[in-house]
Order: sequence, then structure tokens, then C-alpha cells
Amino acid sequence: MPDICKKFVVRGHVQGVGFRYHTCHEGLKLNTTGYAKNLSDGTVEVMACGRPADIDALERWLMIGPRTAQVESVVRGPCEYQRYRSFKIL
Repeated sequence: MPDICKKFVVRGHVQGVGFRYHTCHEGLKLNTTGYAKNLSDGTVEVMACGRPADIDALERWLMIGPRTAQVESVVRGPCEYQRYRSFKIL
């Protein structure tokens, strides 16, 4: 199956708690590429590209997040496929 990209917006207490760092680590563990970045409204945007099963696994992780975070919701949306070299914190 070809690689895909999905964009997620994570709401809750997700800024200032290492959420992007842990997301980057999890994304690399799952062989995905993309980024995690803070948005001005207090949410975190995550772009993830890779095999559909790996993207689904990352989405399940995002719903829980690291111990320091309190995730309220994760909204998944489609996006154009883009090639990223790694998973980065923006």
C-alpha cells in the first residue's frame, strides 16, 4: 500500500508539556515522517506521513499522549502527500 499523509490537530493541555518532543519520538519509532508544531490557539498540529497502519498507530498514541499532557480531542484530516526526510519539531 502506498504511503499517505494525515494532519491531526490535538486539543487539551498539550503545550508546554513536551508534547511535540514525545510526538516526534513516537513518530520516528513508527517509521513516519512529518512534524509537530504549536499553534497560536493552544493546540498542536501534527503532520504524519508513512504507511497507513503506522499513521493509525500514531493517531492512537496521540489520543493518549505523554503522561505530562491531557488530551481532550484529536481531529484527523486529509492532506496532500508530501515527502519529509524525518520527523521534526517546528
